Amino acid sequence: MMNDPKQAAGSTNKDRFQLVDGEALDTETAYRLLVGCVVPRPIAWITTVDEQGRVNAAPFSSFNYVATSPPMLAVNIALRPGSGNVKDTSRNIALTREFVVNIATEDQMDVMHRTAQEFGPEVSETEALGIDLLPSKHVRAPRIANSPVQMECKLDQIVTLGRGINTLYIGEVVAFHLADRVYDGHRVNSEAMRPVARLGGPFYAGLGEIFHRPMLQKPPGGEGWAPISSQSNPSS
Repeated sequence: MMNDPKQAAGSTNKDRFQLVDGEALDTETAYRLLVGCVVPRPIAWITTVDEQGRVNAAPFSSFNYVATSPPMLAVNIALRPGSGNVKDTSRNIALTREFVVNIATEDQMDVMHRTAQEFGPEVSETEALGIDLLPSKHVRAPRIANSPVQMECKLDQIVTLGRGINTLYIGEVVAFHLADRVYDGHRVNSEAMRPVARLGGPFYAGLGEIFHRPMLQKPPGGEGWAPISSQSNPSS
């Protein structure tokens, strides 16, 4: 006879749960739930250029890496709420098929946050906010000089999602630019990078406490991995 899974897990959870059914969920409620539940979210501080060569910078927190061979990143960019217009970053990526993902850090959080406001398409956020830039090697979009990690990307594909409000832009990383203070030639020191992450509502977060556990599945290269037989029994 199968044991009760709650008892088998040794659970003493007394939480009460509210059901929010996903069927026919309106966009505003779905957004609030997702950004509150999926946390913390890394931030892609993206730089692009338009047809006149103006530089656009904007942060997006629906972002992650999606492949390692070749290295690929994906960022989900929604239409502007209310108007339904395409955002400048989306238009520029589709036009030039290039972009740069800069990693925002604690010391750059305030200026990164300010690039989220709705500037007109004729305004360069980097000029308006005095953000220093560096030229890229393979793409026309420049890099944000004060970001310790900058990834030049070339567009691989565009995927329209759901009801058409969201679009996923997948790019291949064709160059990494890594500051000496976070990269020793072998490993990126995430703690030294001090990245900021997005929470729900008006909140951001830093790394906070860092926990160490050996990796139980061997990653490419094997770094950080330990066979299960070499680890102490946690119940002993």
